[in-house]
Amino acid sequence: MSARKHVRVGAVVVATALALSSAVAGAVESGTRQATAVGHAVADVAAQRGSDLGGPGHGGSTPAERAYRDLLDHGPQAKILTAAHRAQWRVAPENSIPAIVAAFEDGAEIVELDVQLTADGVPVLMHDTTVDRTTDGTGRVDSLTLAQIERLRLKQGLGGSQAALTDERVPTLEDAMRLAKHRGLVNLDKGWPFREEIWDVLVDTGTVHNGIYKSDAPVAEVQAFRSTHQGAVYMHIVTDTNMAAVDQFGDDQPVAYEVNFDSTADAVARRPFLDRIAAKSRVWSNTMWNGLSERMTDEASLIDPLRGWEALVRGYRTTVFQTDDVVHLERWLATGVGDPLPRGGVRVQAEDFVPGEGAGYHDLDAANRSNLQMRPGEGVDIQDTDGAVSLGWMRGGEWLTYEVVVPRDGTYEVSVRASSPYSPAGTYTVAFDDGAPSAPVAVRNTTSHAKQELQPSGVTQRLTRGTHTLRISLPENAYQNWNLDYVQLDPERG
Repeated sequence: MSARKHVRVGAVVVATALALSSAVAGAVESGTRQATAVGHAVADVAAQRGSDLGGPGHGGSTPAERAYRDLLDHGPQAKILTAAHRAQWRVAPENSIPAIVAAFEDGAEIVELDVQLTADGVPVLMHDTTVDRTTDGTGRVDSLTLAQIERLRLKQGLGGSQAALTDERVPTLEDAMRLAKHRGLVNLDKGWPFREEIWDVLVDTGTVHNGIYKSDAPVAEVQAFRSTHQGAVYMHIVTDTNMAAVDQFGDDQPVAYEVNFDSTADAVARRPFLDRIAAKSRVWSNTMWNGLSERMTDEASLIDPLRGWEALVRGYRTTVFQTDDVVHLERWLATGVGDPLPRGGVRVQAEDFVPGEGAGYHDLDAANRSNLQMRPGEGVDIQDTDGAVSLGWMRGGEWLTYEVVVPRDGTYEVSVRASSPYSPAGTYTVAFDDGAPSAPVAVRNTTSHAKQELQPSGVTQRLTRGTHTLRISLPENAYQNWNLDYVQLDPERG
């Protein structure tokens, strides 16, 4: 894993970071975001700070041993740790063996895996209580035997009714723990009701220090389990409803607290409470969607880390991130940049279309049907998808025009950052400077409307330095149900 920058948190720096975060967020919601200008401003601020993110971490004979030692460290120079939510589902089915391997290879020290119990008492990896969403089967996990579950095939990514089937099978927890033994740690989500069955697996596989139990159970229940299961690693979930648990644990604190808040006004989000946790434990933040750390999400962090990851480190004492975007989080930890634009590239946000129905765009519905009123009077559907500002309700017959400023002469390839849980998701064509449209380009299923993916189109265009128009058109005869985050032009490398 690449060396990471370190953070030294001071009151002035925290205030500056959070103030800039608020300013950028306001710019986004008012429709004035300029991606290149904001990117340069953030880079300049990062350079001026000259500080680093986290400590270098501890040594160990294996990555898992290093991760365990790091998890136990809650000092001022503790290494910031990455937990991959449902493993690396962006490249393999969630909770699958390839997803676990990919998560560790991409730099995560921890994988979050979901545990359910089969009808014959075997812990397996499954988020839902049923197998319907993520496999080609149906029924409750606890009504199916292990033999029945092992015959099922997993769906790609986050699953869903239209996700492609793969050849991957549902792993047992034993499979996962043997795989993780020397690679890293496992956050055993949903597993507290099955803690004894899980414990047997951890003991049998020699992975007691790899598995991280979690719950919001009464402290007395937790402590009774910890007292009879020597070496068990445990973290506690806290919200405003159970924040008294921190005092109830006394001197025997969990290794971490997963702190969840849907508003920064919540008591658990206030600095004195977080300081108390950080003095003896890790603060664990979830950044997958809006309601877990208010709006400080992975997607907000890609626009500006000061709106998400960096704000949580500086203002909320976060030292463990659970994320749906391991690659970008790891890159930010190494460089301080959220979603870097490739050298020589051009990026235009979807909401920055040329104004005017019939001039800059054509939308079949005169009203904005989505949740961000960024451009009053314009009928394009602008929305917040867990921190990303995107266009939704895409329909055949609509089109959007953008002005792009090309920095130098060259041939550029078009990509779109898009999302959809459908197959087919949609189709678009590209035209430059009122020229002929390209061949239709298919949008890939990302298995969620809120999970964007940069998708190369294969469309290339020779452009001269200066300003050009780019039109994205949606053919009328193609099904359309996808979201557009931004369009990117990457120079072809000779």
